[in-house]
Amino acid sequence: MNSFLALGLAAVIAFGVTALLGFVMIPWLHKLKFGQTILDIGPIWHKSKQGTPTMGGLMFVVGVLLSVAAVFVTDRIMGGDIIAGDNLVHNAMYTKLFSGIIMALSFGLIGFVDDYIKVVKGRNLGLTIRQKTFMQLLVSIAFLGSLRLAGCSYMFIPFYGVTGDLGIFFFLFGICIIYGATNAVNFTDGIDGLCASVTLTSASAMIVIAFMRNNMGAGVAASALAGACAGFLVWNRNPAKVFMGDTGSMFLGGMIVALAYAVDCPLILLFVGIVYFIEGLSDVIQIGYFKLTNGKRIFKMAPIHHHFEMSGWKENKIVLAFSAVNIIGCAVGAAIIYYG
Repeated sequence: MNSFLALGLAAVIAFGVTALLGFVMIPWLHKLKFGQTILDIGPIWHKSKQGTPTMGGLMFVVGVLLSVAAVFVTDRIMGGDIIAGDNLVHNAMYTKLFSGIIMALSFGLIGFVDDYIKVVKGRNLGLTIRQKTFMQLLVSIAFLGSLRLAGCSYMFIPFYGVTGDLGIFFFLFGICIIYGATNAVNFTDGIDGLCASVTLTSASAMIVIAFMRNNMGAGVAASALAGACAGFLVWNRNPAKVFMGDTGSMFLGGMIVALAYAVDCPLILLFVGIVYFIEGLSDVIQIGYFKLTNGKRIFKMAPIHHHFEMSGWKENKIVLAFSAVNIIGCAVGAAIIYYG
């Protein structure tokens, strides 16, 4: 199958499936009374969102999976192999892509359990930090182990080249990257349309980077992710009719990490996910400063999108500003891959 046709088909299918699922899933979530519980410590105007259906991330999880499956199956029927392409190490290409998707699904499952506990208990706290961290670390180690078994324990570093086998550092660095990135994406999900919009820009950048890295399998997955995020925004833009919940944000985090590993360059997340990095860092800074100064705060509220919200910014303005910042980061990241 023609590469551009595959990319376009993946985006269209993911968009259509995700957007259309809203007509079925949102009423279903309402019927089950799977509504969001709003924290008392948050902005008081968020109380109006109390009861808005959550776990809507299931919509784009299905959209991504069906889109990727449809494109890859169609490609094979037509006699192609868009995942491996002309790469001599076919098994490694398949492992990187599908292990990554399984990792994203596993993170989504952790988020689903977290959301379910919140809904059943009627509170905004689901799994404990220890429980969630333990499960996230298990998934991270399993993913990295699959890459190691496939002979993919190396990394592409722009302006340096491909490293050799990184040994134990591959696991230590990888755990930090995966755990940090997935939780940073989770932090970004705090106002209507923000996480989906930022991830749309990141996924779009990963399409370009996958093309430059001659990895069209990753490109198709990135295109499906971008289309699914756009489809979800039909329902999640302000005022949101559904929230993605941890089910969605954890899956998105897993997919972005999976794509970075598929193109052998997890370091690129620092640029194509610059907003994620800023969001996560703002939370760390806030907590650290609060403890060091016995109760003082740098930001009015963390993560940082809430700081701007408490400063009077409208949600749509924050989404546009943060998306613009991430687009700049994506452009820098793509340029680094191209010239590096």
